[in-house]
Amino acid sequence: MREWFLDQLAMYAAYHRDKRNEATHHLGVPMIVFSLMVLMAPVRLVEFEVGALTLAGLMIGLLLLYYVLMAPLVGIVAVLLYGALLYGAEHLAGYGTGFAVKSFAVLFVVGWIIQFVGHYFEGRRPALFTNLTQIFMAPAFLIAEILFRLGLEKGLLAEIEARKGRFLPAGEQQAAE
Repeated sequence: MREWFLDQLAMYAAYHRDKRNEATHHLGVPMIVFSLMVLMAPVRLVEFEVGALTLAGLMIGLLLLYYVLMAPLVGIVAVLLYGALLYGAEHLAGYGTGFAVKSFAVLFVVGWIIQFVGHYFEGRRPALFTNLTQIFMAPAFLIAEILFRLGLEKGLLAEIEARKGRFLPAGEQQAAE
């Protein structure tokens, strides 16, 4: 399972090499994830004395658990960041389902526009058009990217770089090897 995770991160890295594209994704990805949490937050699955487990909490919780298991530091940072977004999403959902749906629609559309602007700069279509699971890799990779810039997770970076060449456009694959 870790090998698959590393391959997916390498694919994500190969599709996001332009600094402008990277910058747009650091804004667009959290916006899209937040929008989805806002949409799912009104769906209460289980009520507890201290609150409810929402569909948003369940879905992001499972994804964050996966990140923690695959890349612990990336996962812990993701828990902190996306946990805060979940808190905000559930707060917004408290204004009613209508407000949540409208918020979702605006954030989701704007987030995707930002993403596509980034891919215009990249000159390559989004990775998810090739592999839909890339949607789930984006939050982890963006956090990893920040950790790499801070000089952390050098082993993870080496693993990604070693695999990335397979996912580059044909003319660039040989140059990367």
